[in-house]
Amino acid sequence: MAGRFEILKDGEDGYRFRLTTADGTLVAESPRFKHLKAVVAGINAVRENAATGIVVDRSNTARRAA
Repeated sequence: MAGRFEILKDGEDGYRFRLTTADGTLVAESPRFKHLKAVVAGINAVRENAATGIVVDRSNTARRAA
């Protein structure tokens, strides 16, 4: 079963979305959007880019800078 996007009200005039797995585990949470239309555009952007996005491992960046 696929994950799902949940649109949430954030305060009186804002929205967020969460991406969760089929069992409800939180995968990602968006920043705050002012308009519902912008939330839907954000979800569509994640859908379009996530499947083809490259993975950049920056886990060692902090150690090299020290």
